[in-house]
Amino acid sequence: MSRKKVVVIDDCALHLQLVRDILEPAGFEVLTADSGIVANTYIYTTPVPDLLLVDVEMPMINGTEKVRLLKKRDKSRHIPTLLMSAKAPEEMAALTRDAGAEGFICKPFDQEQLLSVISRYL
Repeated sequence: MSRKKVVVIDDCALHLQLVRDILEPAGFEVLTADSGIVANTYIYTTPVPDLLLVDVEMPMINGTEKVRLLKKRDKSRHIPTLLMSAKAPEEMAALTRDAGAEGFICKPFDQEQLLSVISRYL
């Protein structure tokens, strides 16, 4: 059985490493990108990722706009996409709906929370 591929998009190197440190030991293949533009290299490949984790606040293109664009394209619209942010859960729920993402996780999160949220969408 192949490992599930997760692409993590966040402009914070520390956060990218934290997510990698949680997901890789749990058996995931983790690809990280510091912007939504760089992430296209991983998103539009074969095989496509099994899940995307996208930070809301990023330069160039923010996470909600990135998700909107992903959900318009045939090749990426079916990939489960979760937004991440330190914003309040109510605000995250609204951003998730508006962007068309499947779900969200609020920062800071721990290993158990991250794995639980991801398992709901895989």
